[in-house]
Amino acid sequence: MCIFCKIVNHEIPCYKVYEDDKVLAFLDIKPVNSGHTLVIPKTHYQNLEEINEKDLSYLIVAVKKIGKLLKEKLNVIGYNVHENNGLIAGQAVSHIHFHIIPRVEADGLEHWPAGEYKEGEAEEILKKLEN
Repeated sequence: MCIFCKIVNHEIPCYKVYEDDKVLAFLDIKPVNSGHTLVIPKTHYQNLEEINEKDLSYLIVAVKKIGKLLKEKLNVIGYNVHENNGLIAGQAVSHIHFHIIPRVEADGLEHWPAGEYKEGEAEEILKKLEN
């Protein structure tokens, strides 16, 4: 059983932010910024491809609700929503979860590094992605 399932089953404590019959939101124990919250489905799904669309829709609506709560109650002006999908992408727990990271002025966090496509590279990628 994964660590998040143990949290859902009350085998491991958490700092619960929100809970209903389908989702649980709790503070990340290693926050990027104060208020960094994880939102998970109570049903175990390993990743984004595994979760069914109905449960994913419910989960993302909960993410929206928690984001609004963080803005209102913690007086943050914005937040990042992040989902790591797979070990190579930084998914440390194999139970789909979204990070909501509150942002404040001068928090020192950088945005994604921007790259550029080489000549013809974007077209090659599009060809590979066509059905």
